[in-house]
Amino acid sequence: MIVTSIVFTKLLFATITGMLIGTERLFAHKTAGMRTYALVSMGSALFAVISESLAIMYMGIGNFDPSRMASQIIVGVGFLGAGMIVLKGDQITGLTSATGLWVAAGIGMAAGFGLYEIAGIATLLTLFIFTTLWFIEDRIRKSGLVKKE
Repeated sequence: MIVTSIVFTKLLFATITGMLIGTERLFAHKTAGMRTYALVSMGSALFAVISESLAIMYMGIGNFDPSRMASQIIVGVGFLGAGMIVLKGDQITGLTSATGLWVAAGIGMAAGFGLYEIAGIATLLTLFIFTTLWFIEDRIRKSGLVKKE
């Protein structure tokens, strides 16, 4: 099992880098902002950490590849998330909810494979993204530097 501090560092770094990209998108008046980019980046790192952990856990077992099932979960939930995204005029809604659903699939996958520490860390980071970054984005929008969408 990967050491918890290493997992936390990987997921946190992905969250921060996604958040930075999302901040630029926010200032560029794009629909997807800090939370969406942070969730997609952290979710991608989560799936990578899960794959790495599974490779270590099942090393040496012939003809068994748990990542095949995991890859199908990722695709299937992506399809569900696409159904949550709605275009209303020139406004897109549901994008952050869709990315949150995608990350939740990663958290569920981690728990399903018994990677409880990874699931717990990702859950805390997701809650941080949904709550704290919402307040930060809201303040940036209210500052007048970007338009409210």
